[in-house]
Amino acid sequence: MYKKKIITAVTFLFITVLAFSQNEDSVMIKKISDEILLHGKAHSNLYTLCKSVGQRLSGSAGMYKGEAWGVQTLKDAGAINVYLQECMVPHWVRGKKEFAAFTKAKGSNQFNILSIGNAVGTGKTGVSAKVIEVKNFDDLNKRKDEVKGNIVFFNYPFNKTLLRGAYGDAVRYRSSGASAAAKYGAVAVIVRSVTAAYDDNPHTGALRYNDSFPKIPAVAISTKDADKLSNGLKGIYKFEKLFLRTNCLMLPDTIGHNVIGEIRGTEFPDEIITVGGHLDSWDAAEGASDDGTGMVQSIEILRAFNAAGYKPKRTIRIVLFANEENGLRGGNKYAEEAKVKKEKHIMAMESDGGAEYPRGFSCGMTKEQYAKVENWKKYFTPYDADKFSFSEGGGGGADIGPLQTNFKTAQFGLNTTGQRYFDLHHAATDVFENVNAQELNLGAVVMAAMVYLVDKYGL
Repeated sequence: MYKKKIITAVTFLFITVLAFSQNEDSVMIKKISDEILLHGKAHSNLYTLCKSVGQRLSGSAGMYKGEAWGVQTLKDAGAINVYLQECMVPHWVRGKKEFAAFTKAKGSNQFNILSIGNAVGTGKTGVSAKVIEVKNFDDLNKRKDEVKGNIVFFNYPFNKTLLRGAYGDAVRYRSSGASAAAKYGAVAVIVRSVTAAYDDNPHTGALRYNDSFPKIPAVAISTKDADKLSNGLKGIYKFEKLFLRTNCLMLPDTIGHNVIGEIRGTEFPDEIITVGGHLDSWDAAEGASDDGTGMVQSIEILRAFNAAGYKPKRTIRIVLFANEENGLRGGNKYAEEAKVKKEKHIMAMESDGGAEYPRGFSCGMTKEQYAKVENWKKYFTPYDADKFSFSEGGGGGADIGPLQTNFKTAQFGLNTTGQRYFDLHHAATDVFENVNAQELNLGAVVMAAMVYLVDKYGL
């Protein structure tokens, strides 16, 4: 009987302590949430970034202005230690505005295009050739004998039925289409923009050349003009040559920086939680959603912790990564230096999916770690952000991926509804005005909640 009473008492005590702890966590998360939703600085910080700095293509003057903005914004948020981590970055230059038209055809025949990042240019004289339209790589291979000396047009539409995988499905034509066509002797490629949006805005992005084949010019064409070109090739443009001129070139690598700010942990300062987004953006617009939002959300976590009076046990490090778009030099450099310094990275989180309503996290970690994370879902339900996905050893984002490789660091990638993001992605429409303040702040709230829980309980 006595033993039974002891067991009952211990069980009751455990339940009481657990309930108190959960209530304490709910109170702190609510306090952090209220601070962000009522007094948040993410939206105003994004405004300054977009309107005072603008585009931040690696190697450009905008990149250095962005670095200076990052240093000051981190200091304003209360970061104790703010510094620049040097890395070499690619320096691709777009040059003068691109031009594409059927010069002999009648009617409106000029097209909205943007050179694809890292592409070579045509030079001042341009190229003039017949356009061969293909649906996909299989179609290209079937028509390989028609390609030599001509321009290949990859007209592969965004698959709207793939609610989460449409970008990955279509982006292969932008990233490797040039080399696939060059293999058969093409002189240039045109790629339908990787977006579900139907408008006149071409979407740029990066390509990767296969060094086994010649490097040829590559441009993205707006979705409306992709249809105009496709229809014209069946009629008025069928026997005409397209004149294409681009002025881009790749200069030697130059110096860039990761911008880093942190608050040191009170109990385990050598255990590091990394949170960040990438500093660079394409030059077509302001880089608001890609990835200004990820940066300001990350910085907001640090500011909100300070404002709410939360003193983290572990070191919280905010990183604004250099060169995610066309090289990933910043993420790799960060992991390399961490390895040299023998740092202990227990968690990394990334926001690089825009600022739509948060829905949860993609979690790359061990099964044991994810079991612990699943127990925290209840804290995210009030924000409708309790949809977690798990991949053992998987990643939460491109910039933090090297940490998983080098340290087996648990990864969190913020997931949003994601239905508007690729309408803006790498296009002229990626501007401050297309970011909603409440959605942006809610993303920061759920990120902060997860950082708080990992900091308090570890993984």
